[in-house]
Amino acid sequence: MPINILMPALSPTMEKGNLAKWLKKEGDKVKSGDVIAEIETDKATMEVEASDEGTLAKILVPEGTQDVAVNEVIAVLAGDGEDVKAAGEGAGKAAPKPDAAKAEAKPESGSAAKQGAKAEDADKPAASGKGDANAAARPAEGAKGDAPQAKSAASTSASPSGDRVFSSPLARRLAKDAGIDLARVNGTGPHGRVIARDIEKAQAGGGLKAPAAAAASGGAPAMAPSMSDQQIRSFFKDGSYEEVPHDSMRKIIAQRLVQAKQTIPHFYLTMDCNLDALMVAREQINAQAPKDKDGKPAYKLSVNDFVIKALAVALQRVPDANVTWTEGAMLKHQGSDVGVAVSIPGGLITPVVRDAHLKSVSTISREMKDFAARARNRRLKPEEYQGGSTAVSNLGMYGIKDFAAVINPPHATILAVGAGEQRPIVKNGKIEIATMMSVTLSTDHRAVDGALGSELLGAFKALIENPVMMVV
Repeated sequence: MPINILMPALSPTMEKGNLAKWLKKEGDKVKSGDVIAEIETDKATMEVEASDEGTLAKILVPEGTQDVAVNEVIAVLAGDGEDVKAAGEGAGKAAPKPDAAKAEAKPESGSAAKQGAKAEDADKPAASGKGDANAAARPAEGAKGDAPQAKSAASTSASPSGDRVFSSPLARRLAKDAGIDLARVNGTGPHGRVIARDIEKAQAGGGLKAPAAAAASGGAPAMAPSMSDQQIRSFFKDGSYEEVPHDSMRKIIAQRLVQAKQTIPHFYLTMDCNLDALMVAREQINAQAPKDKDGKPAYKLSVNDFVIKALAVALQRVPDANVTWTEGAMLKHQGSDVGVAVSIPGGLITPVVRDAHLKSVSTISREMKDFAARARNRRLKPEEYQGGSTAVSNLGMYGIKDFAAVINPPHATILAVGAGEQRPIVKNGKIEIATMMSVTLSTDHRAVDGALGSELLGAFKALIENPVMMVV
């Protein structure tokens, strides 16, 4: 039988992608591991490798196509010995919707999804009315008193909010264990069905419907609806503006910012830090950097490199703040993985410095320069910008004195860093001039309350004002 090539999910949060380029054409032989296409996500451009061998019989989604849904059939491969022409001709007519087996058996980052892939598939026969003769007689989980029906027994349940939600048995069990309302989870399975990976994403703070969407199906009270595009345009005279369509990155950023502000109770704490000692240490370290034969130094440390290190060490000293909130439990991290916001054309991305508390400031500096260069070319790998336990957003280079950053789920904190500038301060009863920097810590108040956040910010201040303590 012909083999369907599906639009891959290149990250846990990816729902759509752009098919940037085909590297194989119809009629080409394909081996397992061959790079066949380039896919653009909201964050990066990545190569897609073939997992099967055969001949590329038909390309169903041409290169340059935008917003291709994950698991949509993009091409058909004829296996060895198959009629390539027949496979290509039948592809347009019979290209089926991606089935649950391929969508749900795809390796996931969580152990529950790995262990439950087969369990997910077990409910398929009941959904189609085939297989287990007793399936139709089993009542739907969480829907006591309902008339037994094959479809509802297999794939629907009553959520805590009272809604009927299509979901797999494994997803229902995981949601119940984690205390997650299925009505608030965006389903990515066939026909919007909630599957195991959706629950894992929800546990990490992603994939949840906005409160307004939940309210529409009986959940929390709906917020006032936003104005439509037509209503907004009505305020402006025709021809007085240029319409620039949103690209996928801007759409995803907008969605995640709305999600963050609607679902995370932000709390803000601000402190001023004296950078005089750090500036002296930075100058001395940079002056001692080894040079190559052309006289180029091996590194040139920035204030932001010290900020990353200080925040990472501070999280080790205040481990209760090194956490991620989930509905079922608090995830307390062992390492300090610090995301750093990097501006790129059309938006931003947050590469993560892993175990930053264990790395020297010069190593952090080299990593960040590499991340920034590849981020601007959209060449970061998903594992390089996903996860992390906190983040740094620095606008000091733009002369911004202080600001409050929006938390990037699944983080519980983010540190907004302003410019280092000379200000008058009072020291020992006298007015002196010092290089000061204002920082604001945004916290998820469910995970890090005011007192704990103050303790973390105090630890950061102590380290940034006494940089030698970062290596003790």
